[in-house]
Amino acid sequence: MTEHPGLDLMYDEMRRQGPDALATIETGALVAAGIADAVRRTGRIVLYAMGGSHHVNRIAEPLYRDLGWDARAMNASEALLSPLPDAARAALVVSQSGESGEIRDLLKRGPGREERFGLTLEGDSTLARSARASIVAAGGTERAFAASRSIVLTLAMHGAVLEALGAPQDALRASLAEAADPAAIDAADAALAGVDAMIFAGRHAMAGVADSAALSMMELARVPTIGFEGGQFRHGPFEVLRPGLGVVLFRSLGPDRAGVAQLAQACVAAGCATVVFDASGDAPIEGTVHVPLRRGDGLAAAASMILALQHLNIAVARRTIAEGIGTPQRTTKVTA
Repeated sequence: MTEHPGLDLMYDEMRRQGPDALATIETGALVAAGIADAVRRTGRIVLYAMGGSHHVNRIAEPLYRDLGWDARAMNASEALLSPLPDAARAALVVSQSGESGEIRDLLKRGPGREERFGLTLEGDSTLARSARASIVAAGGTERAFAASRSIVLTLAMHGAVLEALGAPQDALRASLAEAADPAAIDAADAALAGVDAMIFAGRHAMAGVADSAALSMMELARVPTIGFEGGQFRHGPFEVLRPGLGVVLFRSLGPDRAGVAQLAQACVAAGCATVVFDASGDAPIEGTVHVPLRRGDGLAAAASMILALQHLNIAVARRTIAEGIGTPQRTTKVTA
């Protein structure tokens, strides 16, 4: 036993997340085909979740729209207070445990004309029992408190659905089999060593990555963070830019690519420690710390970034927490 038993559990999850995610894309194909049929029949898909699962939904949301479907991601809590009008649509209810309080409450309400499907790690959960059908990720329960493998598996489950809708996911498979350069992660950690708060920002699918990154850093390293959609970051929040603030930006080969350099330059000019996780293949931006990743966009870029961010989160946590990394102080694994 170490002084960080929660972190030991997280390392166990990380060691098997890649193979489990690859298996999930394949084993989820049959249910994914049924989900794709519902999307094609109705032309609409809504993604319900809470916590980290919602942020993964936000990664996938624009990718469904890029295929021509009316897609939106909603917090389950928001849907409970202000439900969508009843209409024919596919609904993906996403929960690693399948037992989150808001998810159970949502499932208690009749689906109306929604065709509800589950994405979960737990085949015996309330979600899996209640949904029309569910993709159940390979490998079973995530035991660590800080989400790692469950985030990657949720990406993989969306990958199975997107592939069933005609978007091949070979690049996602390749990203799941690669690791970031440890020296680049060390450089990012060193750049952020003097900051007291962090902002994460990205656009398109990378906006969901930014939200996921901010939550994961808070959850594991207990550092004050916030995630922004990159356009929203420019509208007011620039006033907080200053020395002592860390800014982490995400750049893929997708539609978000063009605007990242301008954001980064503004942050550098304000004295912020600025890190760019970069799957674009473009040259490093002057004044930033560059974390090069496998060139790609969509879920492939998101997976590369999230896998790399896990190591950055751990590095920051090791600097800031003397004992008990990964052991929650005020929350539980499943929020009832």
